Amino acid sequence: MRSTLAIATRELASMFRLPVGWVVIALFLVLTGAVFVFGALVPGQPATLRPVFGTTTLLMVFVAPAVSMRLLSEEARLGTLELLSSSPVTSWQIVLGKYLGAMAFLLLMLAPTLLQAGVLMLASDPRPDLGPILAGYLSLILVGGLCLALGTLASTLTESQTLAFLGTLLTLVCWLLLTNVAPQHVGPKFGAILARASFSARIDDFARGAIDSRNIVFFLSISIGLLVASATALELRRWR
Repeated sequence: MRSTLAIATRELASMFRLPVGWVVIALFLVLTGAVFVFGALVPGQPATLRPVFGTTTLLMVFVAPAVSMRLLSEEARLGTLELLSSSPVTSWQIVLGKYLGAMAFLLLMLAPTLLQAGVLMLASDPRPDLGPILAGYLSLILVGGLCLALGTLASTLTESQTLAFLGTLLTLVCWLLLTNVAPQHVGPKFGAILARASFSARIDDFARGAIDSRNIVFFLSISIGLLVASATALELRRWR
């Protein structure tokens, strides 16, 4: 566990040493801040963070590939992955450490948006229900974790950051289209199967304040599966 945390700490620190980390955070805060001002604080309308959560979820499709694209691909390109792989740490520890570093970055990026929730609670009358706000943040963490896990796998499979970014982005976009648009244009049985794989509907449940254990299991199981696939791919590379 100590090795995993050391890798995670190093990964998190490296993200703040590169301009891309600060650019991602700045753009994220500007966009979510604009949505908060013009979407959450509408005169005559109940104050809510649902527009912010919806926008943030969409941004995850772009933010996660940008954050995860260099996790392992950069190590492979520089030749440091071989050194890391030859050290007395397992492939799982390497993948998990990289992933946890990216998750820590994601949480730090989300942290300033808590100020928006604070403003909403203090400035709104009546005050919004705390349940949907907490559930909304939980959904962002789960969605972000899934997207980062997919990006980790893509970064494991290529030495190119560009390919890792595009592979993750295109997979997420195709997933959204297949599970949200395609069900309306196919048969009811197949459409129901596709709709069940959608995370948009599950996010809507969280936005209403409904924390369903099935939705949590959905995100966690896919994320863990992707991380296991990443560790397996890295282990195969070690044996080449």
